[in-house]
Amino acid sequence: MNRKSIIAGFGAALLATGAIAADLPRKGAPAAPVAFTRAPVFSWTGLYAGVHAGYGFGSATGRGSGVFKDPSGFVGGGQIGYNYQMGQFVLGAETDLSFTTMSGKNNVAGTKDKIPYFGTVRARAGVAVDRFLPYLTAGYAYGGSTVRENGVGKSSTLHHGWAAGGGVEYAFTNNLTARIEGLYVDLGDKRVLGGTRKYGAESGVIRAGINAKF
Repeated sequence: MNRKSIIAGFGAALLATGAIAADLPRKGAPAAPVAFTRAPVFSWTGLYAGVHAGYGFGSATGRGSGVFKDPSGFVGGGQIGYNYQMGQFVLGAETDLSFTTMSGKNNVAGTKDKIPYFGTVRARAGVAVDRFLPYLTAGYAYGGSTVRENGVGKSSTLHHGWAAGGGVEYAFTNNLTARIEGLYVDLGDKRVLGGTRKYGAESGVIRAGINAKF
């Protein structure tokens, strides 16, 4: 075999190898990994403030309170508080003030009693399930009463007592929550109408509220 034949054979082999390589699939650049962004977990920690409205119904208490009719009526006002979340547990403190139309009138005895306002300062404790928060609450309560009796007179008194209850709250957004709450409010007996009688009130309050979280 002469030199020209060898060179021609090598050339043919090279051409065939190039043709086969051209037909093979080319290895492309590796695909970029898909970025995964974890949704932020909602936290109840923070200051909040809002408004509430509902209904109150109760019973008059105290010596001689039988001449007064049990008060009931609309309840509405505002609240402000702070929550701190530790894991699933949420602890907080809240104060609120409600103005009411709760009143009763006894035409037979000639008496009328009203609870124009009440407020509370309470602790709250709950277990958060993401944006859902069931909770219990208890603390100090205060409120005013106005009583009148025909032939005796009229008096306005500040009462002190306690409140306890619970509710459920849900966060629709990171800054807006809504709740439904039930409270038992006990306003202690105080002397009224110049000391001739004692008057107090035990009330159940059902109210809904909206809070802005900061």
